[in-house]
Amino acid sequence: MIIKTDTEREGMRRAGRLLGEVLRDVAAHATAGTSTLELNDRAEALIRAGGASPVFLNYVAEGARTPYPATLCTSVNDEVVHGIPLSKMVLKDGDIISLDCGLSLDGFVSDSAVSVVVGKGSEADAALLEGTRKALAAGIAAARAGNTTGDIGHAIEEVAKRYKLTVVRDLGGHGTGKLLHEAPYIANFGAKGSGERLVDGMVLALEPIFTHGSGAIKLGGDGWTYLTRDHSHAAHFEHTIIVGAHGSEIVTK
Repeated sequence: MIIKTDTEREGMRRAGRLLGEVLRDVAAHATAGTSTLELNDRAEALIRAGGASPVFLNYVAEGARTPYPATLCTSVNDEVVHGIPLSKMVLKDGDIISLDCGLSLDGFVSDSAVSVVVGKGSEADAALLEGTRKALAAGIAAARAGNTTGDIGHAIEEVAKRYKLTVVRDLGGHGTGKLLHEAPYIANFGAKGSGERLVDGMVLALEPIFTHGSGAIKLGGDGWTYLTRDHSHAAHFEHTIIVGAHGSEIVTK
C-alpha cells in the first residue's frame, strides 16, 4: 500500500498519534504488581475512547490455530513477541515487558511497540533496551525514498553489533496502511542496496527485535507467543513511519 495523497497521510498521522498516546499511557502503568491483563484492558479502553478499534484483537495469522485473543501483546522477559495478556502474569521488579499494539482509525492502521523495565533492572537489560531503541532510530534514518529495505536492515544490524546484541532474524518489519501487514517485509539485517526500493509515500512499520542470547526462537504452547530458546531476555521497539524524499516521518510518537 502506497500512501500518496495528503488526505491519506493525514489519516495515518491521526491513527499514529492516538496509538502513541495509548502506548505512552500503558507503558507508564507497567509497574510491579500490575497484571498484563490489566494493561491490555487499559489499552483497549483508550483505543475505543479515541474512536478507534484494536486490530490485534481476533487477528487471524497464517498458520495460527486460533485468532489472537487480545488487544495488546505483552511479552515478558524471554517472551519475544505476541505474548498473550493474562491475569496471572503479574509484573515484578526487574522484569522487561514489550508492549506491542495496533489500531485502526477511520480505516487507517498504525502499529507500534515499546519495551520497558519494571522498576530497577540489570545493567545488561538497560543496554539491551538502549541498543534496540537506537537501532529503531537508525532504521528510520535509513528509510528514505531511493534507499532500499536492505539499507534499513543493514543500519539496524550495525547497531546490534555495536551493542554486542543479537538480531532475532526470524521476525521483522512490514508495510502497513489499510491493513495491518502489507508488503514489503523488512528484515532487521541485510546488505546495503539490497531488497525493495523505497518510494515517497510508502508507509512502513519498522521493528528491531534484539536479545542477549543466540537469537533462536520457538513458538510457545499457546500457539502465539514466541520465546527465546535459551531463555535470554528480548526487547522490541516499533514505529509506523511515512517514507519521504528527505527522510521519514514518525507518526506513532
